[in-house]
Amino acid sequence: MIGKKSTFALYFGNRGFFPASLMESARREMVDVIVRLGHDYIILDAAATRNGAVETAAEGAIYAQFLKENEGKFDGVILSLPNFGDENGAVAALRDANVPILIQAYPDELDKMAPALRRDSFCGKMSIMDVFVQNDILFTALPPHTISPASRGFADQVDHFDRVCRVVKGMERLNIGAIGARTTAFKTVRIDEVALQKHNITVETFDLSEVFARMSGIAESSAAFKDKAQRLRDYSDFTSTPDDKFAALTKLGVVLDGVVEEYNLDAVAIRCWLEMQKQIGISPCVLMSEMNDRGMHASCEVDIGNAIVMHALSQASGNVSACLDWNNNYGDEEDKCILFHCGPVPQSMMTATGCVTGHLILDNAPDITSSFGCNVGRIKPGPFTFSSLLTVDGTLQFYVGEGEFTADAIPDDFFGCAGVAEIEGLQDVLLGIGRLGHRHHTSVTSGNVGSAVCEALEYYLGHDVFVPQEECW
Repeated sequence: MIGKKSTFALYFGNRGFFPASLMESARREMVDVIVRLGHDYIILDAAATRNGAVETAAEGAIYAQFLKENEGKFDGVILSLPNFGDENGAVAALRDANVPILIQAYPDELDKMAPALRRDSFCGKMSIMDVFVQNDILFTALPPHTISPASRGFADQVDHFDRVCRVVKGMERLNIGAIGARTTAFKTVRIDEVALQKHNITVETFDLSEVFARMSGIAESSAAFKDKAQRLRDYSDFTSTPDDKFAALTKLGVVLDGVVEEYNLDAVAIRCWLEMQKQIGISPCVLMSEMNDRGMHASCEVDIGNAIVMHALSQASGNVSACLDWNNNYGDEEDKCILFHCGPVPQSMMTATGCVTGHLILDNAPDITSSFGCNVGRIKPGPFTFSSLLTVDGTLQFYVGEGEFTADAIPDDFFGCAGVAEIEGLQDVLLGIGRLGHRHHTSVTSGNVGSAVCEALEYYLGHDVFVPQEECW
């Protein structure tokens, strides 16, 4: 679900010869902060261990059992160190957590350094990081090394960690629908389904003949047709769309929604030309735009890799995503280009309601006379994160970068839905991803969430991630 914040399991580390009295106040403070930031939480009962914290391996086993009993109810663990915190208890408690772990250490105050008051969490955090590495327990640690939960900085750390957790969880057991075979012309979007399956990503394939057959069985008097037709009319401007084209688009929309529901799909990649234009006289762009706008990620040209990336980006940003072409230079400006596609961009990423037209490029092809369905408009200005995916020798390889859609003008006669993208070091970015063999598509989502996406994909999930702008972050 796009935008749903993570639920955290709260953990408190203790070491007995430091002030255990800090545990009670830390438990109250952390709960208050997490709730204020909009997250649900689970917390070990205060009576389950001494001071409701973990020091010994035995107390760690109690906490591990607590997590096991609540499996599936939390997306990450926040490990809080009100004092030094015992590293052995932490390992016993969290070695089987199987979710990201954020380590937070309270800062000492220079006027409270006497033995009865000092925390030494600074050192304790180093010790826990050390033994976690020794035990292959993955964790997130963000600067500054110590931080108060009440600070603005900790809210930023939780925000980053939340996005990491959402990507990690969102990439578990994905179901991707390939609607139609890859077109012969687009060898650029080839992908290894077996490599995806080894990473718990299942691809379900559907022939276009089945899609067209299902469309023919949908009556315009049916409730499904009427509901979809109203949804589409409310979504975009179909003023110039002939009735028969609108009916065909509506039927295709009903079929796509049905396939998504029937197979519990998280995203789809659609063979969007030329059979649809030649045989039924439509282009599915506006349907994909509408699907993307409600969080059912839909990529063009059976680009399964970018359908997966769209899902990951949306999990990180909490916003919708789109698959676009690296399409045009923008005059002589080396750090700007035009990102474009025929109309699958979600409405919430556009400056205004789209206008449905024929496909002005494909309508020039032989045997195509009129193929309505392109959702024409412009992408709104603002920061964005971009990424893509390919498979190489059984591995999943990504790149991740950030840029900004500007308010720069695009010629009025420019077809489809496009935006001017400003990307620092664009020429090096294009050269770098080109040499790695990445495709002509890139997926985008609103906001600067590249660091969270990278941490989730590379550190927690173990994929290869190329960051062409790493020195810029």
